[in-house]
Amino acid sequence: MSGLDSLLEYNEIVRHMFGNEEEAFQFYNKYGKEKGFSVRRSYCEWDSGHNEITLRKFVCSREGFREEKELKRESKKRKPQNITRVGCRAKLVIARDQSTGQWYVKDFIGEHNHPMAEPDVACLLRSHRRISDDQKAEILEMQISGIRKYQIMDIMQKQYGGYDKVGYTMRDLYNFCHRNKVETVAAGDAQTVISYLTECKCRDPDFFFQYKTDGEGHLKGLLWCDCQCRFDYAAFGDVVVFDSTYKTNRYNLPLVPFVGVNHHGSTVLFACGIIAQETIESYVWMLRTFSDAMAQKHPVSVITDGDLAMQRAIRLVWPNSSHRLCIWHIEQNIVRNLHEDGVKDDFRHFLYDCWSIEEVERKWLEFLDKHNVTDKESWLYQMYERREIWCAAYHAGNCYLGLRSNQRSESLNSRLQVHLDRKMTLFELVQHFDHCLSRLRSNEAHLDFEAENSEPCLQPDASIIEKEAAKSFTPGVFSKVQFSIRAASKCFMIEHLDG
Repeated sequence: MSGLDSLLEYNEIVRHMFGNEEEAFQFYNKYGKEKGFSVRRSYCEWDSGHNEITLRKFVCSREGFREEKELKRESKKRKPQNITRVGCRAKLVIARDQSTGQWYVKDFIGEHNHPMAEPDVACLLRSHRRISDDQKAEILEMQISGIRKYQIMDIMQKQYGGYDKVGYTMRDLYNFCHRNKVETVAAGDAQTVISYLTECKCRDPDFFFQYKTDGEGHLKGLLWCDCQCRFDYAAFGDVVVFDSTYKTNRYNLPLVPFVGVNHHGSTVLFACGIIAQETIESYVWMLRTFSDAMAQKHPVSVITDGDLAMQRAIRLVWPNSSHRLCIWHIEQNIVRNLHEDGVKDDFRHFLYDCWSIEEVERKWLEFLDKHNVTDKESWLYQMYERREIWCAAYHAGNCYLGLRSNQRSESLNSRLQVHLDRKMTLFELVQHFDHCLSRLRSNEAHLDFEAENSEPCLQPDASIIEKEAAKSFTPGVFSKVQFSIRAASKCFMIEHLDG
């Protein structure tokens, strides 16, 4: 821009008057979008009573420099963000006329020390990104209908005619959905759930529930179980399976069922929880609350998905419990991350074969060398670092009741999905969950009746072990025992003499 043009622009801007501070910000922000820079609010001054702002400074978002303490990030876990501030001096300063209440331009600098953004990417600058109220309503409607966030963004881009016309980015969309998930757990819906569970406790003194809220009354965590759940845990709680991958309700909150296996080999539910955020603190609260409900009986073994926050919470709350990752999830990741059959087959040996730990360590180093695994950010190397919670050798002899994955939890989730509506409130979800629990117990009662009033039909040449097992186990478990007995009968002995 020539000197004359700059002078004309300066005179045009300093003549402006504004009714309030927000009007001035919108003016400067619109100007910034046309020029190709982002705007942010900066310094302000107050009147003597500190009641009203009398001066406000708006600056280019690249004004100033990053503080030195932010550059020293040895103790930080997150990777530092790219540096964007370059000491740009562009600004608009407005002040309020005490007599008229109008705002006038006190100072303006239009020169920048950095390149301006091109028109097609100026929409990506922070101050020019905004999700309108109409767009928020559209996003929530599509989310309730089960449309994924990346699909919502695709729809919006087609609807508005391109990414530069939408007015926000994918990151803005994810941030909005996350904030809405946390904030929309309104006190009304949460209070209805609490009232319902309070009534359950009045009817059953051994019913347990506990919840926590934030300072504004929003529900942050909830866990409940009835007396039968607690009896079941006392009997069958040696192995607990749980994951938080089930998120079907109005707020898209993780529903966390604590699941085990009973004397029929069937799924049994110990408790159910809801959390607002999948953080270490949230999982620690949930596990400690679960332990409180179960008289501080910790499980012998736990099977979970690969959630890191959950893993750390288990180490803190149940340090003496064996923790194993779900094999089903690992198999999914094998398909997703490994593309050569030879690598997949070699990796699965560690997943299923019970070598000695010394042999595993030696074979791991051979495996890493054979397949040239050197990138410490790769999935294979990360699995190597975490081998103690999934490799078969580290869990030989531990009690898992024959379970290798959280299939029990996912089986329960599939039951929950029957007649489930994404528009459900928390109260409707709790009621629906109770209905599914009732069906599980109805199935258990049927199996109990069958076990008490019938016995397995054995072959005439059945062994004594098989006959005794038929008397000792329920039909569901006996079928597994019978399979092992018959498999063992096909084995033969070889005498081996030393020397």
